[in-house]
Amino acid sequence: MSAKEINSNSPQFREGSFRNFSVTPMLATDASYFTVIIDSLRRPRTAKPSAPIASVKTDLLTLHTPEPAIVWFGHSSYLISTDEINILVDPVFSGHASPLPFLVKAFPGSDVYHPEDMPPIDLLIITHNHYDHLDTRTVSLLAPRIKKCIAPLGVSGTLANCGIPKERISEMDWWQEQEFEDISIVATPARHFSGRGLKRGGSLWCSFAVTVAGYKIFVGGDSGYDGHFAETGKRFGFFDLAILECGQYSKYWPFIHMMPEETVQAAIDLNAKCLLPVHWGKFALANHPWTDPVEKLVTSAAEKGMKITTPMIGEPVILDKKYPSSHWWKD
Repeated sequence: MSAKEINSNSPQFREGSFRNFSVTPMLATDASYFTVIIDSLRRPRTAKPSAPIASVKTDLLTLHTPEPAIVWFGHSSYLISTDEINILVDPVFSGHASPLPFLVKAFPGSDVYHPEDMPPIDLLIITHNHYDHLDTRTVSLLAPRIKKCIAPLGVSGTLANCGIPKERISEMDWWQEQEFEDISIVATPARHFSGRGLKRGGSLWCSFAVTVAGYKIFVGGDSGYDGHFAETGKRFGFFDLAILECGQYSKYWPFIHMMPEETVQAAIDLNAKCLLPVHWGKFALANHPWTDPVEKLVTSAAEKGMKITTPMIGEPVILDKKYPSSHWWKD
């Protein structure tokens, strides 16, 4: 069966492109692309840190724990590591999150990890094909060390062009499940969109429920808030950790990214024991002050009784053992 036939057989593929469960406008009704462009050209200085941000340089080759250790690299890139397994999610190590290297540059101090710092990768997970999640230069450099790659429907061509053999790439639709070595992975819904360049909806976008070493981890990708979080929580019962986007939100696009308060509610819907906020701390894709996402999330989580962990870039979170919670961004 051809890739076109596989995509067209997906319940998410309608009228020539992939769709969300709910009607999902790209912009709010009172916004226009002209408004968004003008606003981005007037981006305030507070959208970026005024000095290099704090980080920790962990030796990932010697990070061996029986429980999953999660190391965040800024934005939505992170490693999930155990004694036996290394899972890398959405690695972007090129110093920028755009097709042109002089646009959307990484904050000073945030780009301290590179492909050569990564251990051998048992499983690469790509949540969708946006430039801030699928960095072809990074994937090309990592390709010789990747055993297996999981991605949404329609993304395999881009990954194959990065040098990953097609037989090592598996595309997934929402609610499909795969087993790989000691990892169970289920593709779960998200409320977002896809596109590189001007084309949109040619591939799917996913979150993932990953079970490794007996722990359940929710890999959130990008998503606006909707009922799919509660449905996922109902199906899986609970998650030991939910890794959810927190940042790059705007009143102009309220349906495709979450406000920080919605991120906390999504973690509650998922029945998560702990929330790790990502999608902030490395790139300015919106006009909010760069610390606003985590500040608002900390306040909301305290009000709602949601446990959170806020590691520095490179500082390991170890499930059941270590949940960094300093407010390092204030320094």
